[in-house]
Amino acid sequence: MRDLAKTLTYGTLHFTVGFAVVYALTGEVAIAAGVALIEPAINTVVFYFHEKAWARYPAKALGRFGFRMPQQMA
Repeated sequence: MRDLAKTLTYGTLHFTVGFAVVYALTGEVAIAAGVALIEPAINTVVFYFHEKAWARYPAKALGRFGFRMPQQMA
């Protein structure tokens, strides 16, 4: 449930930023709304599966790939 809540808030934030950037560049509400609906919608779905993939691996296991967690850096 937490992943879903994070995904929805991320999508809302992404939509807002996308709309603002495209509107600032074009000055067109219709273009900004179109881009802001399509790109963040796809990215939000990708983010959800990205979170699920990362949740499968404990922080310890990431060391095999050369990642160091903050507590390991000290």
